[in-house]
Amino acid sequence: MSNTNLVIDMVTKEALRIAHEEATFTGTVNRTFDDSFGKEGAKIGSTLRIKLPNEYSVRTSGRVMDVQDTESAAVTLTQSSYYGVDLRFNSQELNQDIVELSKNYIRPAVQRLMSKIDSAAIETATKDIYNLVGTAGTVVGAVTTGFSDTTALGLARAKLNLGLAPKSDRSVQMDSVTMASITNGSKNLFLPSATVEKAYLEGFIGRGQGADWYENERTYSHTVGSDVTVSTSSSSGATDGGTTITMNSTDGNVNAGDIFTIPKVFACHPETKRSTGQLQQFVCTAASTGAITVSPATYWTGAKQNVCTATSGTCTVADFDSEVMTFVGTANTAYRHNLMYNRDAFAFVTAALPTMADAISCKVETREGISLRVWQGSDIRNDELLMRIDCLWGFKTIRAPWATRITN
Repeated sequence: MSNTNLVIDMVTKEALRIAHEEATFTGTVNRTFDDSFGKEGAKIGSTLRIKLPNEYSVRTSGRVMDVQDTESAAVTLTQSSYYGVDLRFNSQELNQDIVELSKNYIRPAVQRLMSKIDSAAIETATKDIYNLVGTAGTVVGAVTTGFSDTTALGLARAKLNLGLAPKSDRSVQMDSVTMASITNGSKNLFLPSATVEKAYLEGFIGRGQGADWYENERTYSHTVGSDVTVSTSSSSGATDGGTTITMNSTDGNVNAGDIFTIPKVFACHPETKRSTGQLQQFVCTAASTGAITVSPATYWTGAKQNVCTATSGTCTVADFDSEVMTFVGTANTAYRHNLMYNRDAFAFVTAALPTMADAISCKVETREGISLRVWQGSDIRNDELLMRIDCLWGFKTIRAPWATRITN
């Protein structure tokens, strides 16, 4: 076919254009690490270690030095998710112009592919995040006592501020039911501004609370574990810098992504190390009926200290032992968890897959951190063209304090 190369070029470019349109969540996170994996295949392999900022303690004891070691930290970003869509065309179908080909085949295929990627990434992101605002079971923006209650939105912004997240490049991913509730309330609060008029007519807010707002039906719906009426063990196993808290042996069946607090353990400001007046929230990183692996780690002292007592004192294991754990939500109940976050809270990467040497029609296109490969081959017996659209990608939470869930 004389126009084989032209067709594969057009199809690949069209697929990538649609992919960018559909990347509602992954298009708003950090994608600058993509170049580290190379333009012609993943030249550094499938993993990348991302260095985190160093943290230090401040000397307040006078002129004599109190030298401290530098404890470098890093997270590992792995490209291990290989997603694709596989298609077939006959000669008559392939003879359509690119507009019809896109409408009938390429757009539906790439939309489904990017929806799967976006959904998987946002579920991973949500489960990683321990900050949470809102009331489980109450839609944000619902009208109570005569006004639309959007307090959770301001609290979400405050969570990011307390975590020292930059005030630029913030986004919100919100399901349409919650978006409709907030939009309904915003028209009363902000009329007659042009932004609110757009929100009322189109069901989209645009920008508010210092963030860009996106309507996304893929936001994660989290189901709470089957037994969350539970206390910590009399020997909780909590340590300075540890990631394990043990429940009472007769209680507890929690899911990965469940969030809880302990009444004597408060969050402290990352710089001043003073109590924020809020209980530290912890997320379960795996399902458990005994010892829970949690995030963040419980740092009681030093530059990484993140927990303290209500009076800004140093926590001890006694603050964790035999204490009631208060979980967000009711056992076996699902709650929609939307997100507010800074761009650099998460990283998304794709690899430029290789073009096969024996493939007549195989094309790789990369643009702004998203890479797709389109590969075509013919089936002479059935007069069909087989096509695969591939994406090798990875996702990682880099700075969890720079994001928060907003529960319904």
